[in-house]
Amino acid sequence: MSSQSFQIISTLRYDPALPNVVSQRGADASPDPLNTPYYLLPYHQDRLRNAARYFNWGNALKFLDQDYAQFVRYLDTFIPDKGKPWRLRLVVDRNGDCKVETNPAARIELENFLFPFIISPASTPWRIFVDSAYTIPSGHTTHKTTAREGYTAARARAGIVSLQDTAEVLLVNPNGEIMEGSITTPYFRRREEADQNEPEWITPPLSSGGNVGTSRRYALAQGFCAEQKITVKDLIDGEVCLLSNGVRGFILGNIVLKADRA
Repeated sequence: MSSQSFQIISTLRYDPALPNVVSQRGADASPDPLNTPYYLLPYHQDRLRNAARYFNWGNALKFLDQDYAQFVRYLDTFIPDKGKPWRLRLVVDRNGDCKVETNPAARIELENFLFPFIISPASTPWRIFVDSAYTIPSGHTTHKTTAREGYTAARARAGIVSLQDTAEVLLVNPNGEIMEGSITTPYFRRREEADQNEPEWITPPLSSGGNVGTSRRYALAQGFCAEQKITVKDLIDGEVCLLSNGVRGFILGNIVLKADRA
């Protein structure tokens, strides 16, 4: 794919109530990615920088290397109402031009964004399917770009027609390893006994081909999970799985392996 035909992207949540929830819960992370209405913004800026380096986009890197406070001021100009939550999609091209798409965000229990995660038992779990075709790992799976055709095709094969659907599909590499979700990072309970010093949850390593996600980085930094390969053969129909991304936080789900997806 030509470098002229795609942009690098990152999607995150703006929520004015987030810093207060962080303060009340005493949540912590390093560097401090939570002390801002922009969820994990330092991680998003890092993610975009790393993508610009990977694709050798010097002008984009110059824009992204601006001071963090300056970057916040830039994003602030795109927030229509700072008293409401928003979904932001940052789109940066090779010339360093940044477009920020802003849309209203649904209200979510903000504790779902923090470690330790509090997910209400009353919440309806997402259905999590497994793609029926393989995805070839590439720079466009490691780094988030507008080249999303493979993700769109995986969602279509799983029968997921809208971003509002409470459903996800897991991408699989040619070795049968879980890479990531189409819009989330997945977490699975360990298959073998873990000692008390090991996390209970695992997430696929980047070597399996998935995205360097921001909520994934947060979960690893907080010691919630460890990296470990997991294959389709390891999955169990109906098992509990967690998902996360920079807009919705952490989500409860169940693996669906049976053919009936209604």
